Amino acid sequence: MIDLRSDTVTRPTEAMRAAMVRADVGDDVYGEDPTVRALEERVADLFGHEAALFTPTGSMANVLAVAAVVEPGQEVLCESRAHIVRAELGAHAAVSGLTMRTWISERGQVDMAMIRRLFAPDLGPFFVPTAAISVENSHNFAGGAVLPLADLLDLREFATEVGTAVHIDGARIWNAHIATGTPLREYGAIADVLAVCLSKGLGAPVGSLVVGSADAIAASRVRRKRLGGGMRQTGILAAAGLYALDHHLERLAEDHEHARLLAEACGADPATVETNIVVVDRPDAAQVVEKARAEGVLVSTVGATALRLVTHLDVSRDDVERAAAVLARC
Repeated sequence: MIDLRSDTVTRPTEAMRAAMVRADVGDDVYGEDPTVRALEERVADLFGHEAALFTPTGSMANVLAVAAVVEPGQEVLCESRAHIVRAELGAHAAVSGLTMRTWISERGQVDMAMIRRLFAPDLGPFFVPTAAISVENSHNFAGGAVLPLADLLDLREFATEVGTAVHIDGARIWNAHIATGTPLREYGAIADVLAVCLSKGLGAPVGSLVVGSADAIAASRVRRKRLGGGMRQTGILAAAGLYALDHHLERLAEDHEHARLLAEACGADPATVETNIVVVDRPDAAQVVEKARAEGVLVSTVGATALRLVTHLDVSRDDVERAAAVLARC
């Protein structure tokens, strides 16, 4: 089967497995795992922040990152299809006691006019105050769309002006970096806190990180433990992340090229595909999924009429060409 359901389905390469076997480990709850510390320091430096914290999942990283800048009873503004509001099972409300309001953008973009209208200052015991604005880059459910740096700079300027925080869900920020050439530190400068993922395009089996100030990460470390996320000899997993950063970052450009090929096969405009995700509107989306499966290609739906195809490390050029032929027929 050629699996295009998600870039989370990748399996560690033999070289990555070898790096995991060799990892120097210790008890990370005591702060004694040298490989975890090396990964956290490296990722913090990549984004120009003081510290980072390794977590088992992207959802946990987002929950911790947002909670670092939003108190219970406060709100986050985000786009209506953002992962934090649509695909984390209400964790931010259930665990952190915060609320969300959203704007709508077809491509998941920063809409400063709407953000300015939605923003709520602290007006005392009358309205929920806006404590943070969250953006997702690249934007999963908007087909891997990249947020232009100019728009992010406008957002940062506004947030500073009104005294609110910026959270970036950077699960696939590596893809945005490769697609645009924007340095990771420039993305990091936009945000007070980020969540970045190693187990999607980078191909590690497990792991994300919260990135931010030393104080934010210290608070996140406590919350991680409270949520059951304090892990022990985690260097075995962190070693996969370090290997991925060394060997799998630049190759994301191949995934982007493969995604454009799939888009063309499905009748979509490849020029609209910026990274490794293709979303195609089809009234018979569920039927297409079944037809493609019967011919050896796995794709998924992300709505009643939306197909999603995601390229990744485990899908070769030959696989993509075969999948394109199947999808064109289906």
